Amino acid sequence: MRKLIFGMNMTLDGYIAAPGDDIGWSGGEGPDSSSSAELFQWWYEQMGASELSLYGRKLWEAMSSHWPTGDQRPGATPAEIEFARLWRDMPKVVFSSTIDKVDWNTRLVTGDAVAEIARLRAEDGGPMDIGGATLAGAAMQAGLIDEYVLVTLPVLVGGGTPFFAALDNWVNLSLVETRTFPGGVVMTRYKTRR
Repeated sequence: MRKLIFGMNMTLDGYIAAPGDDIGWSGGEGPDSSSSAELFQWWYEQMGASELSLYGRKLWEAMSSHWPTGDQRPGATPAEIEFARLWRDMPKVVFSSTIDKVDWNTRLVTGDAVAEIARLRAEDGGPMDIGGATLAGAAMQAGLIDEYVLVTLPVLVGGGTPFFAALDNWVNLSLVETRTFPGGVVMTRYKTRR
């Protein structure tokens, strides 16, 4: 059985995007600034440790608008070049009923997302990561998330898209790891107790 991991940058007040899907608060000064280079490298390593990435439509559109050619952009940093290449090669599944085409080692699923995630999770293989609030929220409500990785940035945005979905039942977690990054960023990793 594969492990399903939900991890994203988050504000201190619990949002992965501010109102209007604004994620400007999470950009720092770029992947080579002293305050975010270490965190960017950490995210690169997390993606490299995953065998399959699952995306909701909005996150897919954000990632696919930049990373397929991120290594060819003028001024691309060595970290951005590595990340773009890894992203293109990573097997991906996009869940959407509104788009009809995906590229870059990606498969599109238009049907029941929870059933497909459960099927993929039941297979043998390495870890899968899941991103996007709606998709991860559906997996969360179905009890499919094995680990939560919260990368909390010291900013309050007052509203927007929450990291956690509303749940019908409590989910008990065990703290597995913590790490601090420059700029007051804190990563906490929790394992679902089953």
